[in-house]
Amino acid sequence: MSLSIHQFMCLSDNFGVLVHDPETGATAAIDAPDAQPILQALAKKGWELTDILITHHHFDHTQGIAGLKAAFPRARVVGPAQEAAKIAGLDLEVGEGDVVKVGSCEAMVIEVPGHTSGHIAYWFESEDLLFSGDTLFAMGCGRGFEEPAPVLYRSLMKLAALPAETKIYCGHEYTLSNARFALSVDPENSTLQDRANVVAMLRENGQFTLPTTMALELATNPFLRADEPAIQATLGMRGADPAAVFTELRERKNNF
Repeated sequence: MSLSIHQFMCLSDNFGVLVHDPETGATAAIDAPDAQPILQALAKKGWELTDILITHHHFDHTQGIAGLKAAFPRARVVGPAQEAAKIAGLDLEVGEGDVVKVGSCEAMVIEVPGHTSGHIAYWFESEDLLFSGDTLFAMGCGRGFEEPAPVLYRSLMKLAALPAETKIYCGHEYTLSNARFALSVDPENSTLQDRANVVAMLRENGQFTLPTTMALELATNPFLRADEPAIQATLGMRGADPAAVFTELRERKNNF
């Protein structure tokens, strides 16, 4: 892998992520939850910020833009065209299939509406890296705040079609609570049981649970497994349409 990834915490449970291309010196921040910890991370690594890649308009992903631009005025702010009116300071508006360069590497933009209407993800195909924002979490997914559950489900299925080896970084450290919910709807899944134990140990030791991989999510994330007979049986929805099963899963998680 040519890109270097540095992950750290922002706010209470947001992840800050820096993506650095050693070949060119380019460095991108994935979202901007809070300027200060991002600036501290850049200083620690000795990297210069060249790009800020925004996934969606929520304040806990954008409030640091102004502070980052004050420190790095030439940094380019990239974000979803469909949410441009809600994100101040975008330099480049992007949508489905657009390509964003960070140094010598390219990220394809994937539109994944659901959590917000214009939410996007960034897929560095050559690096097997996906930055999924608040759409896909480790063993979970975001709430569908601005679109109905079937729309969010279709977005998740787009991401699920990416290569199994894809490494996934998401917007929040929600993995422990997601694991507890996953076990409640997929209790006989031995891979999930093992993963939940690992996650519990990681969090007990103050360690991050990311990145995950698409293969691991397909095996343990109930929101990607709405077509699984075992999950459908637990919900009392044998043979139901997977989108309806997903809708029930998301509603149960909302109230978990």
